[in-house]
Amino acid sequence: MTLRIDISGLPSERVRFAASPLAELTAMLHVLAEPVHHPHYARWAADTWAGLRPELAERLREAEFLWRSSQADFLIPARPRRTLAEELDEVDRLDDETYVRAALVTTCGSNRVHFTGSSPLTDAAARQKALEVAQARGGLQEAFAERLLSDPAAVRARVRETLEACGEAFFDEAWAGVAQRLAADLRLKNELLRRQGPAAALASVSGAVALAPDGDHIVVDKVQDKATAARGTPVTFIPSVFGRPHLVAVHTPGWHPVLQYPVAEAPAGPVSLETVTLRLEALAHPVRLRLLRTLARGPHTNGELAHFWELSPPEVSRHLAVLRRAGLLTAQRRGRYVRYSLNLSDLSALGTDLLAAVLR
Repeated sequence: MTLRIDISGLPSERVRFAASPLAELTAMLHVLAEPVHHPHYARWAADTWAGLRPELAERLREAEFLWRSSQADFLIPARPRRTLAEELDEVDRLDDETYVRAALVTTCGSNRVHFTGSSPLTDAAARQKALEVAQARGGLQEAFAERLLSDPAAVRARVRETLEACGEAFFDEAWAGVAQRLAADLRLKNELLRRQGPAAALASVSGAVALAPDGDHIVVDKVQDKATAARGTPVTFIPSVFGRPHLVAVHTPGWHPVLQYPVAEAPAGPVSLETVTLRLEALAHPVRLRLLRTLARGPHTNGELAHFWELSPPEVSRHLAVLRRAGLLTAQRRGRYVRYSLNLSDLSALGTDLLAAVLR
């Protein structure tokens, strides 16, 4: 399962490294929404939530679908700017159609929900489809999608105001604390790029990123087999402190390829062979591993997983049963739906390498 980025035909500068305030804020918001994915920031998340004004806390919860399971593409800029305000200005320049489609993908909980063809802003059938998919994710998602489709300008303004309010509340202080680490990482990457070329620079990003032997493709280990292409400008790599261990990729058609990578990954440690043997029996099937990586991004129903991977619901049910017997999943009923969640604590017994690979 890889993402292949075509960089053939680009000038000598094929990749670039730059810090992004907006991308790092997005990583922080993901930590606040999913602190279980980031145990090393659990105290920071708890303290931050405790210090938020009730109004801002409510705003973050109502829009968290933009950064909880996956990040909306417009939150990971292809051309990072010096300040958060400048990057938000770039987001404001997007047309409503582009913004809404990107927001709906994350709101509806699956990057296989493609809103191509008729616009959900103008076509009643496309709009109804979007609302139905959002409804399956819960009442908050449905309400957000309804507001987004009814009055995109108002939602966009409210989201920007929310992100700006995060600056004074916690981002400015946190950004000042990580800026030096990001700058140090950028110096290293750019020095490698200058002295040894893109292959060495990419290898230093992550063991999941490499330059293909042909020199014309960047290969990234991600949850799905995908392909995209850089269009006339370098592929952007953005370092992140709060994003560890996730490797976030923007590859949707129409968007320039961007990767946000963790500045430092958790070091590998000794792994119990007995524990690995017991747990990996449940993961030996490639479909089960794909389902697990999907559930690492957030809870899903059997039907959503079947749609995501184009499988039959009975087939998905059989694989979920195996994973549940291994203690890797929990199930929670919400009305008509049963949502499955990944047990990160049990998965972590398999070792930090596998945990980082799943969460990537």
